[in-house]
Amino acid sequence: MFSPNQEEHCAPTKEPVKYGELVVLGYNGSLPNGDRGRRKSRFALYRRAKANGVKPSTVHILNSPQASKAVSCRGQHSISYTLSRNQTVVVEYCHDKDTDMFQIGRSTESPIDFVVTDTVSGSQGGEETPITQSTISRFACRVVCERNPPFTARIYAAGFDSSKNIFLGEKAAKWKNPDGHMDGLTTNGVLVMHPRGGFTEESKPGVWREISVCGDVYTLRETRSAQTRGKLVDSESNVLQDGSLVDLCGATLLWRTADGLFHTPTQKHLEALRQEINAARPQCPVGLNTLAFPSMQRSRALSSLEDKQPWVYLACGHVHGYHNWGHRSEQEPNAQRECPMCRAVGPYVPLWLGCEPAFYVDTGAPTHAFVPCGHVCSEKSAKYWAEIPLPHGTHAFHAACPFCASPLSLTQGCAKLIFQGPID
Repeated sequence: MFSPNQEEHCAPTKEPVKYGELVVLGYNGSLPNGDRGRRKSRFALYRRAKANGVKPSTVHILNSPQASKAVSCRGQHSISYTLSRNQTVVVEYCHDKDTDMFQIGRSTESPIDFVVTDTVSGSQGGEETPITQSTISRFACRVVCERNPPFTARIYAAGFDSSKNIFLGEKAAKWKNPDGHMDGLTTNGVLVMHPRGGFTEESKPGVWREISVCGDVYTLRETRSAQTRGKLVDSESNVLQDGSLVDLCGATLLWRTADGLFHTPTQKHLEALRQEINAARPQCPVGLNTLAFPSMQRSRALSSLEDKQPWVYLACGHVHGYHNWGHRSEQEPNAQRECPMCRAVGPYVPLWLGCEPAFYVDTGAPTHAFVPCGHVCSEKSAKYWAEIPLPHGTHAFHAACPFCASPLSLTQGCAKLIFQGPID
């Protein structure tokens, strides 16, 4: 018989508890130049070996910059609200043994767990486009997860810097709530949208809201960086649900819970679907040559087009091989093309499989393409994303392809693909 200690030693090591994953919209399974360290297209949040969460404790009302600096330098987490040149409210935070904190932002400093940079919509090919001026905050937001079931995850605007401080300067939107506690908003804000009905085939878009530094929910400001806050929405919370979207003004993240991810298609499943389509030997109805979707790896990298690559006339959905005729205008080679099957006129683009499983709402076959980029996924996934208005710039919203962030056509977000089977 084993002694209890030996039994413990021989038992398999327990899997760490996974809270969920944050996946950046606009990437097809990885960043264009590959995922590196804390900079990647998806970030898994696991229960930490030791809790690092913090909760509000002491409040100091200080009347000189020196006094506020002295409090900020005490080595504890704190949030400073500068009300005027002579008055600052500093809220100290103490250790919370029941939560884990994860920080997201543009900064590469050590307090940031997940480094996020601006997503360039529709940036194809292997090169990352440099951004001249980012609108994403260096310390954009923090996600706090409860270490015990049901492992609730909450989102808050702003993250603590290397000195463990959050500073809301004179120009930042801030206020004192009726219960006396201070709160505020970051410059460009952290917006959240919880889908109605979770992240399933039946889900519908929710309403975009803004999250405050202390985690309250507000209606959107008139413009992204206006100094006047929206109205408090008492009936909603900052608890992330499966399918919640978090916008950092330059990048949008999708939150998937551990349970939600358990029901998404796996890479293996997507690869099996790709092989199934290719095994049916779809043909170009004009050239009669067999078409085949490139491997998942090539689809992720959007590498050079292949000879057998399927192309589609998006106006009608007829799938062909590549051909260099049917232009409506000789002067504009990228202009509209006429389908030789049905004479419908519209964009003619190569098809690429959507390889990021977290963006799928079901495990259906890849039958639909986003218009105009040509990324392919299941019908229900395509229709879901075609209905989701994503923040764009400082005050616009539009639907976009989750795999490349290209804005979708206003008249037709996705198209059903029509393949021709082999004649023999």
